[in-house]
Amino acid sequence: MNAAGWEHFDVEADVGVRGWGPSRNEAFAQTTLGVFALIVAPGDVQARERREIRAQADTPEALLVAWVDECLYVHEIEGFVVRMVEVTTCTDTLVHGLLHGEPLDTGRHRVGTVVKGATYHRTSIGLREGTWETRIIVDV
Repeated sequence: MNAAGWEHFDVEADVGVRGWGPSRNEAFAQTTLGVFALIVAPGDVQARERREIRAQADTPEALLVAWVDECLYVHEIEGFVVRMVEVTTCTDTLVHGLLHGEPLDTGRHRVGTVVKGATYHRTSIGLREGTWETRIIVDV
């Protein structure tokens, strides 16, 4: 397994995203990048601008859902697509970071899946053999 990354996994009617990294920050960032990769391939996006995102919740799992939903809100309202996600702070109840990307350009960006939001179903966060791993299912 790479030091950090993400992958999609199949679930009935929706899409799962698993992210991992050496820190919880990186696992959250990779999972979020995996969600955005459903919308537009990150490699097709230039990091011209950034958006600051913050989320709070009562549990780590609820925090991951709130974080992904806050990030998707920026996409939905501003048409912002993402090349890179940087999580600067991630505790059990607070996450803060930056989305690096640019406004959607339908002439350059091939839009894939419409992601409606994150779900709580089978959301998990954990440390396995020294690597942080997060899993979330998004409604598409």
